[in-house]
Amino acid sequence: MAQDLRSLFEKDTKAQHAKMSEGHEARFLDKLDAELPVKKQSTRFSFLNMAASVIILLGLSFGAYQFFQSTPVIPDDDKQVVETNIKTLGDVSPDLKKVEDYYLASINLELSKVQMTPENKDLVDGYIQRLKELNEEYDKLTLELNENGPNEENLDALIDNLKFRLNLVMRLKDKLQEFNDDTFTQESI
Repeated sequence: MAQDLRSLFEKDTKAQHAKMSEGHEARFLDKLDAELPVKKQSTRFSFLNMAASVIILLGLSFGAYQFFQSTPVIPDDDKQVVETNIKTLGDVSPDLKKVEDYYLASINLELSKVQMTPENKDLVDGYIQRLKELNEEYDKLTLELNENGPNEENLDALIDNLKFRLNLVMRLKDKLQEFNDDTFTQESI
């Protein structure tokens, strides 16, 4: 039962040498071309594809150049650029912020209580003008705080300015009370 496999394969390959008919390969290739035609790309579209690639490449290169270029922008005129990161008294310390908030709230509260009438308008306007001057001085001190950094003299000057403004408003209130009392006593006579 056992047979040599080599001898079987040798006999089988000699019997299997069948030849194809003439022109079989050419007919097969013709049928293949008919079923799957080869499309040739027109040179016009390939040229447009290359042109579009070049334009995109140039655009990206220009964008990268502009992005990584680090030239500072210089204003055309001699106007000073206003610094937006200005420190106030409250930025130095949380305790100083509480002091600043207290004084500003007190000043605004007392000013809101002031009743201006045509009779006391000149008196109120004089005090309001002095308050504006103190407010401008406070702004100058704040700028000095930003330029020189926080120091004891500057912080004391800012707090004193707030005290002066509160005292000025309190004096205005007292003067208005005296004015109203004088007006009331003159009307009763």
